[in-house]
Amino acid sequence: MNKSSQILSAAQHVLQVEAEAVSALSERLNGSFVNAVEMILSCNGRVVVTGMGKSGLICQKMAATMASTGTPAFFLHPAEGVHGDLGMLMKDDLVIAVSNSGETEEIARILPVIKRMGLPLIAMASQANSTLGRAGDVFLDISVKEEACPLQLAPTASTTVTLAMGDALAVALLLQRGFKEEDFALYHPGGSLGKRLLLRVEDLMHTGADIPMVSESTLLKDALYEISSKKLGITGVADPHGQLLGVFTDGDLRRTIENDISVLEHPIGEIMSRQPKRILRGNLAAKALQRMEAYSITSLFVFETEDSKAPVGIIHLHDLLKAGVI
Repeated sequence: MNKSSQILSAAQHVLQVEAEAVSALSERLNGSFVNAVEMILSCNGRVVVTGMGKSGLICQKMAATMASTGTPAFFLHPAEGVHGDLGMLMKDDLVIAVSNSGETEEIARILPVIKRMGLPLIAMASQANSTLGRAGDVFLDISVKEEACPLQLAPTASTTVTLAMGDALAVALLLQRGFKEEDFALYHPGGSLGKRLLLRVEDLMHTGADIPMVSESTLLKDALYEISSKKLGITGVADPHGQLLGVFTDGDLRRTIENDISVLEHPIGEIMSRQPKRILRGNLAAKALQRMEAYSITSLFVFETEDSKAPVGIIHLHDLLKAGVI
């Protein structure tokens, strides 16, 4: 076997071992998992996740995932805990302690304090009869048949299973809390994700004099000035009451004059596109993007309500791009 084949074979073995470990974990889920979820749901304080070494790194991710999906949580380093950080614990908190062996010294040293404070404890370990397993009010089995490490020393499959168990808890809690996209956005205001979930059409739309609009009697050659001056590649066509009747785009212009240049002398009402696509001002900007993509257009006129006839604004694809929604 050449070097490339050896590398790929080793990688495939790791993935296979870890996939089988997660699959086995799924089959072991039982009433204890349900009890753990219900305990967390009834917790009036924070979920405190603690673990040492590689388990500790997984615990940090578990706490971060819970915190971002509606379950207040933070990571407590057990070694720092015995040197004062146990002061972070409050009477209404719940503790999730993780140790593959269930005998990690730093975890064992903080268990008496957790018990003395009367905090509910969810134990995640590979042995129910370990020190941690016996101390827990609920025990979650994170055992694995083997590690992916050929030396059976480096935590690999075991940390993957622990991570999967943490994700399972977080998602089960998310669903039970009725956590929605809007809630998720509140905890993720930065980056493109936050912008897609927080920015609304009314935050980005052009309003007032910036809305390109002409009357239906306007000659096409005169309407071109409105299209070019507003720099959106489109103009709306309105009746005397400001109600939108149709639209005309620079694309429509190209297609029209290819057939008849004299059309420039025609009223725009004769050649406009009727039934223009629309969106409500309170919709998410991401919905405007979806609608533009669905209809292969670059602009949407914005309305107050479904029944409104007069637009209150217009939003362009470039507005979404500048805002980072795309």
